[in-house]
Amino acid sequence: MSRVSSFVTAGGIVVVSVALAAILISLAPEPTRTEQPPQVPFVQTGLVTAGSGPIPVFASGTVRPGAEVEIVPQVGGRVIWVHPGFKSGGRVRSGQTVFRIEEVHYQYLVQEAEANVAASRVAFLKEQEQASIARSQYELYSGRRGESNANPLTFREPQLNAARAALSRDEARLADANIALSRTRITAPFDGIVREESVDVGQTVSPGQPVGRLFAADAVEVVVPLSDGDAALIPGLWGLKAGGGSVVARVVAQHGDARYHWQGYVDRAEVFLDEQTRTIDVVVRVPDPFSPGVPANGDVSPGGHPPLLVGEFVEVEIEGLALEDYFKVPRASLQPGNEVWMVKDGVVNIVPVQVLQRADNEVFVTGALEHGLAVITGGIQFATQGMPVQTETDGSP
Repeated sequence: MSRVSSFVTAGGIVVVSVALAAILISLAPEPTRTEQPPQVPFVQTGLVTAGSGPIPVFASGTVRPGAEVEIVPQVGGRVIWVHPGFKSGGRVRSGQTVFRIEEVHYQYLVQEAEANVAASRVAFLKEQEQASIARSQYELYSGRRGESNANPLTFREPQLNAARAALSRDEARLADANIALSRTRITAPFDGIVREESVDVGQTVSPGQPVGRLFAADAVEVVVPLSDGDAALIPGLWGLKAGGGSVVARVVAQHGDARYHWQGYVDRAEVFLDEQTRTIDVVVRVPDPFSPGVPANGDVSPGGHPPLLVGEFVEVEIEGLALEDYFKVPRASLQPGNEVWMVKDGVVNIVPVQVLQRADNEVFVTGALEHGLAVITGGIQFATQGMPVQTETDGSP
């Protein structure tokens, strides 16, 4: 085959291939056209709510007695009787005798002191009479009445003063003996609950020997550490007087599967910062803590309504200031740097806020927010001012 014919053959093959390819392309179906989804992120949101009423201040602490004393006898002797309620966990009333010490020895001391007083009184009366006679005789033989320069011994004044002093001394000893006798009965200083005791019938106790501890049953205290920002939300904190009860507080404790609360009040604040935590200790007082607690959520534990136990760890909610302009936003909407990403007309508006208080699921803030608008709680990691977004109210992306 000549070279010319080879070129002609190859050219024919190329032409046929191009024509065939053109035919196949023309016969191919048109590709399906789909619209690309908009590049606008979808976000989760919550609502801004205008605040009203007091801002709660949340804290926690441990329950401690409002008052606690050691039971210490002031006289010694053998214990002859112990009150049945004077046991660990028992209750006693104010002025109630909790145990008695054998009083026979102290009764003898009283009788002895009474005899000495009687003898001293007779001696004093004798000296008084003798002094009167001495003055009468002096006036009779000297012819002088009233003031004179006679020696005090002439009128027996030193003897009379000594007899008067001896009578006063013996009367004081009698009073002391009666006090010692009265102290053989050890009484409770207030209505209280026995924390511990170590005294039994037949035991010999010594003066100053602690035999038990008693704490008051009328009230307990909860010391809650607060930051200076939280403390600033408590109205009139630094002007509170102990026992005033003007700032309401609620104490909540867990008992089994249920939560119970007791009503209390802010009693006072300690006027120094904790050196380690840099917090202020605020004391919440709870009157009548051993009455049954009120169920916080309506649930009741199988064991019934418990009292507020000393040593229990509790949550405290204090009624703070009632500011005019503040908002509540979901806690998840608070961004680093104390910012909130508010959505208005489909775009992001970055709003700086001042945090007043953090609760479990919400934050109390002030700033240029609007009631009822949405704030971003999730869906994006960052945002810019004016950035378009989609929310639940816009439909699915």
